[in-house]
Amino acid sequence: MAEYKAIRGHTIRTVAGDPDPLVTGDIWYSSTTKKIRGAKLATGAWSSGGNVNTGGQSGGGCGLQTAAIFVGRYTNLGNLANVELYDGTSWTESPASHGTVSREHSCTGTQTAALKFGGKPPYTGNTETWNGTSWTEVNDLTTARSNMGSAGTTNTAALCVSGDANPNTVNVEEWDGSSWTEIANVNAARTGAKGFGSTTSAVYVGGNPGIATNEEWNGTAWTEVTNINTGRGGCGANGIQTDGMIVGGNLSPHLLVEQYDGSAWTEVADLPVVRAYDQVSAGNATTTAAVSFGGGGGAPYPVNTAEWDAAVTASSFTSS
Repeated sequence: MAEYKAIRGHTIRTVAGDPDPLVTGDIWYSSTTKKIRGAKLATGAWSSGGNVNTGGQSGGGCGLQTAAIFVGRYTNLGNLANVELYDGTSWTESPASHGTVSREHSCTGTQTAALKFGGKPPYTGNTETWNGTSWTEVNDLTTARSNMGSAGTTNTAALCVSGDANPNTVNVEEWDGSSWTEIANVNAARTGAKGFGSTTSAVYVGGNPGIATNEEWNGTAWTEVTNINTGRGGCGANGIQTDGMIVGGNLSPHLLVEQYDGSAWTEVADLPVVRAYDQVSAGNATTTAAVSFGGGGGAPYPVNTAEWDAAVTASSFTSS
């Protein structure tokens, strides 16, 4: 049997009571209760937030539940360059549209420091940075593509993972704030898969049509790990490698949500509204607070925003 130290890389720490904040998957010895305790997968629920001003699918988004950004989208009018900002209550249309109109692009970063890259048509490597006020075109991706995965919580450090480069590519590129560099390939080329995490610790999961494959990045190589329970692409994604989630996606009924604790996927509460075909989710921190928006399979495109809130709780281990 594997020892905890070998799995987690350190011995169990001693805490007077419980650590603050609680992080899903952590284990410690409580000197107060004289028991080994752990932080359980957060139990959460969805509630309604403010509607976006212009519904659409295949856009990009990032940020936090209380400070998100929705960048571009596809509607029955074609590709739009609309940019909207969310404050946790309502969406405001930004006067600064992004430069290259596209769909199936990716976004990473925050509401005031975002990165937009890739997309189509045609396939593009276009990359733009956002400073909270305006967009600036910077160096392109090495391989133009769309419908790829991404990871990163700033606009100076990001991953562009796989995607549709006509055909699908295994290529992965890393952004350092000024240029893209090719790094280790993923094991399986996919389109419609989503990513979350950082440039040194990321997850790349799912894909079209109905793919359940899950890969983890450790800063050096990609490793196939536990599959999601229900294969899908076009979902929203957020979180970190040891505490992430995927939301909805291109598989009926488009409502399924799964959480990841770094080793296993668990189905949690469904979305309250059908949101398919490349929706967006934002929540750069963990799965305790996220927001889902965009998506839809045609007009009228849903304008609903769904907010996820969960609390991590601690409990003692018992023998059985």
